[in-house]
Amino acid sequence: MTPDAAASPHSLATASGLLLGTLALAMLLGALVGWALGSAGIGLLVGALLGIPIGVAVVYQVYGRARRS
Repeated sequence: MTPDAAASPHSLATASGLLLGTLALAMLLGALVGWALGSAGIGLLVGALLGIPIGVAVVYQVYGRARRS
């Protein structure tokens, strides 16, 4: 007997990968902007603070589309 297929083609690994990838990208961009303005540490912090809600929004968009399809 095989288990039924999941309702969504996405897995928990996909969601966490999207979240962490988006957070890392936001932190990298924040550090680069901060470095250009003179303080990479502050830019990294700002990138992390902005990356969390952006990452949540990305995961919500991906899973929201999967549910509508």
